[in-house]
Amino acid sequence: MSFVDTQHALFDQLAQAAFAGLKPGEALNLGLSAEQQTYVRFNQARVRQATGVAQSRLALSFQCAGRKLRLALDLSGQADLDRDAVGALLERARHEARILPEDPFATPIENHGSSDHCHTGDYPDASDWLAQIADAAAGLDFAGLLAAGPQIRAAANSAGQSHWFSSDSFFIDYSLFTVNESGENKAAKALHAGRFWHPDAFADTLADAKRQLERLRRPARSLPPGEYRAYLTPAAMEKLIGMFSWNAVSYDAWKKGGSALQKLIEGGCVLADAFSLRENLGLGLAPRFNSLGEMAAEAVPLIERGRLVGLQVSSRSAKAYGVPANAAEPGEGLRSAEVRGGGLAEADALAALGTGVYLGNLHYLNWSDPHTARVTGMSRYACFWVENGEIVAPIRDLRFDESLYRLFGPALEALTRETHLFPATDTYHGRTLGGCKVPGALVGAFRFTL
Repeated sequence: MSFVDTQHALFDQLAQAAFAGLKPGEALNLGLSAEQQTYVRFNQARVRQATGVAQSRLALSFQCAGRKLRLALDLSGQADLDRDAVGALLERARHEARILPEDPFATPIENHGSSDHCHTGDYPDASDWLAQIADAAAGLDFAGLLAAGPQIRAAANSAGQSHWFSSDSFFIDYSLFTVNESGENKAAKALHAGRFWHPDAFADTLADAKRQLERLRRPARSLPPGEYRAYLTPAAMEKLIGMFSWNAVSYDAWKKGGSALQKLIEGGCVLADAFSLRENLGLGLAPRFNSLGEMAAEAVPLIERGRLVGLQVSSRSAKAYGVPANAAEPGEGLRSAEVRGGGLAEADALAALGTGVYLGNLHYLNWSDPHTARVTGMSRYACFWVENGEIVAPIRDLRFDESLYRLFGPALEALTRETHLFPATDTYHGRTLGGCKVPGALVGAFRFTL
């Protein structure tokens, strides 16, 4: 049996045993997060570390008499041992719940239906695959991470609900390094990801990065602080859209005064007509059900033609504030964000920019003033000065401080027609599901402060 099939059978057995052991008045939700991954680190186009990881973690959400708590354990994969461990954890939850105060906003465990989605992938055996990558990157200072294999999310509860999601995919997150004519270290960054490996497609992304590298070898130019016309590539946009998950589109954060989009939510301003944002779980980057097994709509509009039309509302927020929930995760961030494309062809982006800054990527983003939706961060990787639609020189790193109200409001001139998919590449405790799909953006003013 495959890893996915084995985990499916184990999860069903554990759920059946745990639900059978419940006492009257008790309710239980089980959530599974599992992966079987190949992790490979490259440096100077050579394999420096290769690791195989297989791990499964089971979370128990237990409720009784208005009290609620969550516990978790790592599974061994041996059904008898795991069944005993889950039973012991359930007994611990039962005892701890007795001393907890009642939770006035605990939502009941209900049957939200059943689903089963399995996204398969296809890529070569590890040895052949790594050889292909190393051969393609030969002669380059190529450094990065390959992660590949199935990821699983599942949720079942004692009310009869059962959801299953698995996705077999890969990503290669890498950089090419060089030293420019000024003796400064420079790097171009790229991401190649998918479910099916096509060597020619990887060669194309590598060729694009190499072209960026050639431009980075020119002497770098220092720009004084100020406002510049700018083109943000989809990779740069992906970082900015990620900020919407930092309490910007959360209903709970808004009600508590912590939303960075409070002015937009309350009708104090609008964004550009060209800007539309939604949660699109139809992209297949994450399951439609959340960690509690609540099923979301395939698409949840949030900003439509510059106007806010919805927020992420968890079932807890729904109960606390008396509003409908839309199956957001408890943190009420975005799992699969999508920004609608515009009318600018990517091939025409430099010409449309004219003279200004080409931002290939951004990093170290954070709110500098959430109440005005101001974001600060640094330019990074392939960022260039452009004159008359032609790249002239790489620029030295700059710090920006810009409001999303202005950036996606009066400063936004165009979005590219093409949009790009960016799966999540976080691997801190395990490989993350989710991501976003975004276009590039042409803005009339982008503020740099240092």
